[in-house]
Amino acid sequence: MDLSTLTYIFVGGSFALYFGIAIWAKAGSTGEFYAAGRGVHPVANGMATAADWMSAASFLSMAGLIAFTGYDASIFLMGWTGGYVLLALLLAPYLRKFGKFTVPEFVGDRFYSTTARVVAVGCLIVASVTYVIGQVKGIGVAFGRFLEVSYEMGLLIGMITVAFYAVLGGMKGVTYTQIAQYCVLICAYTVPAVFISLNLTGSPLPQIGLFANTVADGTPMLTKLNQVVMDLGFSEYTALKGGTVNMIFYTFSLMIGTAGLPHVIIRFFTVPKVRDARASAGWALVFIALLYTTAPAVGAMARLNLMNAIQVGEIGSPEGNLVYDERPQWFKNWEATGLLKFEDKNGDGRIQYYDDKNKEFAAKAAEWGWKGNEMVKVDRDIMVLANPEVAQLPNWVIALVAAGGLAAALSTAAGLLLAISSAISHDLLKSTFKPDISEKQELMWARVSMIGAIVVAGYFGLNPPGFAAQTVALAFGLAASSIFPVLMMGIFSKKMNNTGAVAGMLAGIISTLLYIFAYKGFFFISGTELLANTPANHLFGISPEAFGTVGAIINFTVAFIFMKMSAPVPAEIEAMVEDIRIPKGAGAAQDH
Repeated sequence: MDLSTLTYIFVGGSFALYFGIAIWAKAGSTGEFYAAGRGVHPVANGMATAADWMSAASFLSMAGLIAFTGYDASIFLMGWTGGYVLLALLLAPYLRKFGKFTVPEFVGDRFYSTTARVVAVGCLIVASVTYVIGQVKGIGVAFGRFLEVSYEMGLLIGMITVAFYAVLGGMKGVTYTQIAQYCVLICAYTVPAVFISLNLTGSPLPQIGLFANTVADGTPMLTKLNQVVMDLGFSEYTALKGGTVNMIFYTFSLMIGTAGLPHVIIRFFTVPKVRDARASAGWALVFIALLYTTAPAVGAMARLNLMNAIQVGEIGSPEGNLVYDERPQWFKNWEATGLLKFEDKNGDGRIQYYDDKNKEFAAKAAEWGWKGNEMVKVDRDIMVLANPEVAQLPNWVIALVAAGGLAAALSTAAGLLLAISSAISHDLLKSTFKPDISEKQELMWARVSMIGAIVVAGYFGLNPPGFAAQTVALAFGLAASSIFPVLMMGIFSKKMNNTGAVAGMLAGIISTLLYIFAYKGFFFISGTELLANTPANHLFGISPEAFGTVGAIINFTVAFIFMKMSAPVPAEIEAMVEDIRIPKGAGAAQDH
C-alpha cells in the first residue's frame, strides 16, 4: 500500500479515536472541565501526564537539536527530566493537598490577595502562550508534510482539530484523549528507532545501538558520526561547543521551569488523593523515560542517515555529492513543505552540504568551485519525521511516525490551552470580576476563552521565534522566573506575604521578558531586536533561553526584600501553610 494511503489510515484512525473519546467524555460541569471530576486512576493519570509533558518539542524538536548540536543538546534531557523529578517531589503532592482547581487559585488563596491571583494569571498566560507557539510549530510541520499541504494550512488544520476535542471535553476529555495519544506517540517513536538501530548497528535497542559498532565497517557509531561531520567542516558531534556557564544556567532554567509549568501541575489535581498524586508522578516518570532514553540515539542516527543520504560517495570530495536531479523521493516531499530548501549556487547540479563558516574547510571547498552551503534550509524539527523516510523504512512505519508526531503536538497543546482557559474563566471571571455567574455560564466562558487562546496561538505560530524546542525553552524560562518561585515560597515559607509574592512575580517575569525582547525582539514583528543575538553579546554569556535562572534569582531576592518591608502574614495563613505541608488527606475542591 502506498505511503499516502497508509498515512491517511493511521492519522485518520487516531483522530477518529480522539474525537470519539472527546464525545464520550464531554464535560458537563466545571469540576469535570477543570479537574476531570478528580476521579482519574494514578496509572492513567501518569500516562496522560507523560503525553501532556512530551510535546512536539520532545517528540519532534529535541532529537532534531541533538542531531545538529550533539552533546550540547543534552541540556534538554537533563533539564526536563530533572525538573519533572523536582515537580513530583516538591510541588505536586502539596498542591493536590491544597485542593484547588488552578495554580492562580492557589496563589490567590495562599497569599490572601486578588492582586496576587491576577498577576499569577498573567504569568501563566504569558508562559503558556509561548509554549503553545512551539506546539503549533510542530503541528504545522507534521500536518504540512503528511497531508501534503503548506505549513500554514497544516497549522490551521491542526488548530481546528485541537479546538474540537479540547473545547468539548475540557480536562475530562483531554485526560482520556492524552492516554490514547501517549500509546500512539510512544509506539511511533520507539518502533522506527528499533528499525534504524538494527540497520546501522545490528542492535534492536537504540540505547545500546548508540554506543555499538556500525554494521558497515565496525566503527563505533558515534566515532563514525564524528568522522562524517568533521570531514565536512562541522564541529565534532560529541564535543561541548557552548559555554559552561550558559549550559548550567540553561539546564537549571529548564528544570525549575518544568516544575512551574501550569499545564503539568494541574494534571495532579485530577486524582482522588494526595497519595495518588505521588503515585501518578512516579508512573509518569516511567512513561517519559521510555522516550527520553531513546532520543539521543534517534538524534545521532538521524544525523548520520542525513549525511549519508546527501554524501553518496567519498565524504568531503566533489564527486561524493548527490546529484540534485537524482534526489530521492523523501527529499522532494520535504521540499514541498518549504522546510527543506536547496539552492544550486555554483550551477554544477550537485548538492554541496558543508559548513561554509569553517574557514579552513571553506578554503578547500573554494578550490573545488563550491560557492557555499547549498542546503540553505534544513529545519531541525523535520528530523524525526524524515528519518524513517531517509532510512527507507516500510511505509507503515513512516505513517505511524506521522500519527505519533501529531499526537505529541496535539496532546500538549490541549493541556496548555486548558490551563489558559481555566485561568481566564475560573480565576479572572468567576473568582475576581464576575463572581455571580452561574456554573453553566462559567463553563461557557471557559470554552470561549479556549477558542480565543487557540486563535492567538495560531497567529503567533505562523511566525515562531525559533525551532519548537527553542521556543519552548523561552516558555520554560518565563515559568522559571515567575511561577516556580512563588509556588516554592507559598509552600515552604510561612513568612512570605502577599506584597513579596506580587513584587517577586512581577520582577521575575518582567526582567526575563526584557532580556528575551532585547536579544530576540518581539518575534511577531520582524527586525525589533535591540542587541545582536550572538553568544559574544549575551550578558555573561547567558542566552535568552537560559535567562529564566537569573529571573528566578531576581524573583526570590525581590520577594524577600519586599516581605521585610511590609506587614507580616496573618496567623491563619501560617496555619494553612503548615496544614498543606502535612502529607495526609486529599483536600476538597471549592467551587468559588
